[in-house]
Amino acid sequence: MNIDMIEDAAARLKGKARRTPLLSSPFLDEIAGRRVLVKPECLQHTGSFKFRGAHAAISALPAEMRAKGVLAYSSGNHAQGVALAARMHGIPAVIVMPNDAPAIKLANTRALGAEVVEYDRPGGEDREAIGERLAAERGLTLIRPYDEPQVIAGQGTVGLEIAEQAAECGVSEAEVLVPCGGGGLSAGIALALEARAPAMRVRPVEPAGWDDTRRSLEAGRIEPVPPGAPVSLCDAIVTPAPGRLTFPILKRLAGPGLAVTDEDALRAMAAAFARLKIVAEPGGAVALAAALFRPEAASGETVIAVVSGGNVDAALFIRALERHGSRV
Repeated sequence: MNIDMIEDAAARLKGKARRTPLLSSPFLDEIAGRRVLVKPECLQHTGSFKFRGAHAAISALPAEMRAKGVLAYSSGNHAQGVALAARMHGIPAVIVMPNDAPAIKLANTRALGAEVVEYDRPGGEDREAIGERLAAERGLTLIRPYDEPQVIAGQGTVGLEIAEQAAECGVSEAEVLVPCGGGGLSAGIALALEARAPAMRVRPVEPAGWDDTRRSLEAGRIEPVPPGAPVSLCDAIVTPAPGRLTFPILKRLAGPGLAVTDEDALRAMAAAFARLKIVAEPGGAVALAAALFRPEAASGETVIAVVSGGNVDAALFIRALERHGSRV
């Protein structure tokens, strides 16, 4: 993994991915006690950053391999990214999704033209085993959600944009808080910032109880989520362990990880809607939650928070607004 791969991915994504803005609000600055800049990848195609990595990986495949189609497993955001990227390339996509994924993510993936194969996540079915069987039977290429070099490179284009946009705002030093599941987005941004804004440092942010990256960084080795972890609203980023490719990158480049509660994620969702007019899902809002409600999360005058996705069911979004909308 290197900056050249990220720059190449950016070239292939030009005219395909949206260049999301860097937003600010004096009201959020007041809550946080410092300047807060927000990178809203919830405005990206399919409602999350995942489109970048999916398109980067599919566009890098040899033509004969790509033509046979692709397969992915995902709770929803990677699924939609792969489905759209496959449709843009005119190829088949099969997505293995849990039957308890948010309804909007299941519906959107099908609407984008992918074949959805549901599996029983609560019952313990193994999505990887299902995916391997389907890939072998149909000759499909697996596009992994984070442990895939071209996916990491695609996610790294977020970091290229942050470096350029922050410089336009006069910011060269900042903690960059990033929602973290398997670590593809965090690792990609960290690699981009190492080359383009070395005074910025990535801080991975996870849901409490699913903070395997935080604990792994602290221990210096991969520490999986222990059995019996609590159910979290942050379905997009509840992964059991950091990736084998992503963790070494984060170990070298990232600062200490952070964890926030589901309730603070809901508070951040309400704040993002009230002050920035954007819709965030719980997993996509954890970095903003840390920026706003964890004063120890960053030092310095400026913190940058990535809102990684906005694919939230209406009922849960209403819950966030009803519980916290009047207090942000």
